[in-house]
Amino acid sequence: MSAGRLYGVGVGPGDPELMTLKAARLIRSAPVVAYFCKQGQRGHGRTIIDGFLAEDVIEEKLAYPMTTEVPAADPAYHSALGGFYDESARRLAGHLDAGRDVVVVSEGDPFFYGSFMPIFHRLASSYETEVVAGVSGMAGCWTRARTPITYGDDILTVLPATLDAAALKRHLELADAAVIMKLGRHFPKVRAVLEELGLAARTVYVERGTMAGEKIMKLPPADFTGAPYFAMLLVPGQGRLL
Repeated sequence: MSAGRLYGVGVGPGDPELMTLKAARLIRSAPVVAYFCKQGQRGHGRTIIDGFLAEDVIEEKLAYPMTTEVPAADPAYHSALGGFYDESARRLAGHLDAGRDVVVVSEGDPFFYGSFMPIFHRLASSYETEVVAGVSGMAGCWTRARTPITYGDDILTVLPATLDAAALKRHLELADAAVIMKLGRHFPKVRAVLEELGLAARTVYVERGTMAGEKIMKLPPADFTGAPYFAMLLVPGQGRLL
């Protein structure tokens, strides 16, 4: 029996209609579909693909042992997540060895901060693997916010809000345009840096872009505490506009 094929499939930023035709076709025909989520939750990736799954599909729910409860720099975080990805890869390899193709759902694009990447590094050298591009979360956000992000020769900088304030400031000082992702509890720190650099006035806040509960507004005040993980800040460029 030949091994199954592994697919890392980007399903876009949230709106199912932003999924590619190829992604939809592969998900509909997959004997096994895997998706990541928090413990006790369904996960945004699984929500996006509602209505696309075959009746007899095998679902593999890959629930993180932790997400933001422990800082990413903590050795305990790396140990827990490394073990989680090892076990997840073993589970998926069992299906592949049995000849079943496996689709791993990835919100946005699989290779852009995607949870599929640790699976790819563990399995791609042993199994035939295909990665299907998806619409990134930031693209979904800036189009929904009607915020053109780069003009002419503008250079776009993408930053995780988890960086410390000094690193954020250093990168933003060199940026023509910027996207700041993974906002959550880091909002006050990021806002302070934007204020210091004089960027606050042109910054746009997008929460759950293209998803249910979407919010789009100018940069919230300093005491704003409601930013979820799936929120980002857009700092549009000001290059040549023809």
